Amino acid sequence: MIPRNISLHVPFLLLSILFFSAMVDVGVMSGAIIFIQGDLKITEVQQEVLVGILSIISLLGSLAGGKTSDWIGRKWTIGLAALIFQTGGAIMTLAPSFKVLMIGRLIAGVGIGFGVMIAPVYIAEISPAIARGSLTSFPEIFINFGILLGYISNYAFSKLPAHLNWRIMLGVGLIPSVVIAVALFIIPESPRWLVVQNRIEEAKLVLSKISESEKDAEEKLQEIQKAAGSGNADKYETKAVWKEILYPSPPVRRMLITGCGIQCFQQITGIDTTVYYSPTIFKNAGITGNSELLAATVAVGFTKTVFILIAILLIDKLGRKPLLYVSTIGMTISLFSLSFALAFLSHAKIGIALAILAVCGNVASFSVGLGPICWVLSSEIFPLRLRAQASALGAVGSRVSSGAISMSFLSVTKAITVAGTFFVFGVISCSAVAFVHYCVPETKGKSLEEIEVLFQNVGESQESEVEMGDVEHLMQKS
Repeated sequence: MIPRNISLHVPFLLLSILFFSAMVDVGVMSGAIIFIQGDLKITEVQQEVLVGILSIISLLGSLAGGKTSDWIGRKWTIGLAALIFQTGGAIMTLAPSFKVLMIGRLIAGVGIGFGVMIAPVYIAEISPAIARGSLTSFPEIFINFGILLGYISNYAFSKLPAHLNWRIMLGVGLIPSVVIAVALFIIPESPRWLVVQNRIEEAKLVLSKISESEKDAEEKLQEIQKAAGSGNADKYETKAVWKEILYPSPPVRRMLITGCGIQCFQQITGIDTTVYYSPTIFKNAGITGNSELLAATVAVGFTKTVFILIAILLIDKLGRKPLLYVSTIGMTISLFSLSFALAFLSHAKIGIALAILAVCGNVASFSVGLGPICWVLSSEIFPLRLRAQASALGAVGSRVSSGAISMSFLSVTKAITVAGTFFVFGVISCSAVAFVHYCVPETKGKSLEEIEVLFQNVGESQESEVEMGDVEHLMQKS
């Protein structure tokens, strides 16, 4: 049940708009790159760099975001992310040359890095346990809607002159900035961050607004204070936090493996190449003509948006792990099917149909599990003292993986073909299924503090099983 106070929904609106702005750029770039290439006469290598550099440079924002959010708070870090992204977006829209376009792309990347790191952390810290999964996934609706809108704008503006159409496409993402500026003065700060700063009365006020009753708010406050060490901010010094991350205890090590691992698998299974390079994939399958290619990508964007809605409806009912199984298995089947279609049925009608179906199946499977749940898990499994910095580390892994895949895609396809590249992604997706089975616990319905205990108990139960096995072995020998 969602808390009665409507003010709780404002943060999700703000974060959704932030993601919407960023992901309009992602969706737009897949089609805009065709026209940028013609207008600015960029090479294929420059095309790869332009597409992939956003993810690589965003790791700077993600790294800085952890410390920044501990310093100025979760809320104002979101505002900073939006400001940086909008600045970069404006520069890209007005860029007269490839060099200036790259400068705007770099600035936008830093803003996205801040956003992808802080948004899930903020929502996880302000959400009730019973609905945290769906609420943390909520911005994914707008991520996917933003990508879909990007695809649609590509198609709608593709008939305009080449020096104008891609600028209008990129300019669409600047529209939500006014709403973000207004919302910043309405949304509350994270109560957990306020406790860490010893601002207990402010934390209590926020909790009273987002809890079902004053009693619930008081109990939650006590639980947070206990997890935070009674608001001892000395525990949150950067050096101490990073020391615990770099030299982790067994429970923290398990958290890092789960959180950082799921972030990397989200990207190394090739989802960004599907989004950025879908026109290239469909051209390889046999579709000709820019309008037809962009129309096919609209179907991809629509599929992605529909299935994220399904994920949000199911994540707190079925749980994280079942959806991750469906997601990774579905992606594996789709990726192998796409590889087969491109390798053996290219330019045949059945091959084109299978390629479109496989790409849609891949993004549908991703959106129903690995896409949203990645951010849910990475924001909810870490203890309060480590949450911002550890989430930043996971986001860095995601951004590096995304950038490496995006920037190398065209070069790799030249070496092993597009079909071979997606076969490799299929193999990696198989590994993701095993990772989910062995490394991801179920966190549905548990508070953030209970999840911390869960990782400790997992280790204790494993140690008990080992000890029991040793006893049984000794008994058999005797």
